[in-house]
Amino acid sequence: MNNYTEMNPNPLVQYLNKPPEEFTKGDLIRYIEDHDISMINFRYYGWDGRLKCLNFVINSKQHLDNILSCGERVDGSSLFSFIEAGSSDLYVIPRYKTAFVNPFTEVPTLDILCSYYNKDGLPLINSPEYILKKAHRVLKERTGFTLEAMGELEYYIISDKGSLFGATDQKGYHEAEPFSKWGRFRRKAMLAIAQAGGLIKYGHSEVGNFSVDSLEYEQNEIEFLPTQIEDAADQLLIAKWILRILAYKHGVTITFAPKITAGKAGSGLHIHSKIMKQGTNMMIKKGELTDLAKKVIAGYLDLSPSLTAFGNLNPMSYFRLVPHHEAPTNICWGDRNRSVLVRVPLGWSGKLNMAKETNPLEKDEQQDFSQRQTIELRSPDGSADVYLLMAGLAIAARHGIEMENALEYAKKTYVDVDIFKDKNRLKELNHLPGSCWESAEFLQKQKDIYLKYGVFTEGTINGITEHLRKFNDRNLRKEIEDKPEEILKMVKQYFHCG
Repeated sequence: MNNYTEMNPNPLVQYLNKPPEEFTKGDLIRYIEDHDISMINFRYYGWDGRLKCLNFVINSKQHLDNILSCGERVDGSSLFSFIEAGSSDLYVIPRYKTAFVNPFTEVPTLDILCSYYNKDGLPLINSPEYILKKAHRVLKERTGFTLEAMGELEYYIISDKGSLFGATDQKGYHEAEPFSKWGRFRRKAMLAIAQAGGLIKYGHSEVGNFSVDSLEYEQNEIEFLPTQIEDAADQLLIAKWILRILAYKHGVTITFAPKITAGKAGSGLHIHSKIMKQGTNMMIKKGELTDLAKKVIAGYLDLSPSLTAFGNLNPMSYFRLVPHHEAPTNICWGDRNRSVLVRVPLGWSGKLNMAKETNPLEKDEQQDFSQRQTIELRSPDGSADVYLLMAGLAIAARHGIEMENALEYAKKTYVDVDIFKDKNRLKELNHLPGSCWESAEFLQKQKDIYLKYGVFTEGTINGITEHLRKFNDRNLRKEIEDKPEEILKMVKQYFHCG
């Protein structure tokens, strides 16, 4: 086995002895035959952000070959709001590299993510997954760079309150069992996600921890490793599906909602990213952020008001984006600073050998870990359309690289203080939108940047704008921010977002 496959948890990678991007139709047929797989599930993204499913019983090898070659028809008007019933037929075509063994079915089953094609056999131009492909392709063509990304997936588990080892309110960060009750669930989910192809960095309990009447609310997080942005979106979608299935099997409720109740920590979907060229991280050099990295940050900040149109898709998103809850409200960036919109996390810059210091028996080998350096966008949450959000980041990175005043803008928006405590600096900064309505307004103002080079379509931008405006929440936060009962009603309404 090669270095990639020998410890890989994905059984297809182990058996085929190759990375997923090299999977062929023949590989999948061989695995299916050799492992007595009886069923195929096609999975594809819906406008509500959830994975849809189409089941096939394998009747013969020819039938299997036809399924994998031709895909199948689906009703696009039931999956996307922008498709009319009169011309709704779409094809779903499997992407072989996404195949994984379903961890939950009693009958051995292989699941495969699909792409949408129209009646002429061309990619559906309004499909979020195809928009992401276009955005990344244009970034590569215009700049020569690629973008890698990964998400921090936060969620709450809601269960009956136990009487032993009660958790401390809002003190759950990296808490361990028995005070943290759902570590075993998280570990089981992490293994299932990894076996389905997800590249996981780690998992842990998060800050959010509280009880209401007979129910206990525990927040957890699973963080991924950087990968190509198309794959990063896929693995987040699969991870949310796996977590929900596991919760259902355990008889508990799980939610990725940005706000869970008044006065408690909400759940975000922070996105880390790094700009790459031929496998090299271009964000850092000799322990310092490069000018290229600062240009990318400038692009993220400049487009951040409209990026909320993809990353914060219901009114509760904007109840999370308030001061003093480690959620951003102002358009700025900084190092290791959790009050900013774009954070430069602590990196392994320079040649460090802390392992030698901690373990004296180790050889004194200087290693450069700076390839791990990323930047973190802290505004998105679990309501996000992950494909459009990643597409938006690719566009924002390209936009920053093309901006004439990018470095000046980056310098102007850098902060090295807790902005919530420095009122003078706070006054100098622009704010993120405070509602879906305001987010839609910014999307229309900045839409030409998204339409450039044919990445987004006018219809997609207008459709998202119309969707956001329908919430009619322009003044909602001000109207009910001191009414916890009203906030709770809204939380329940958007509880299973994304």
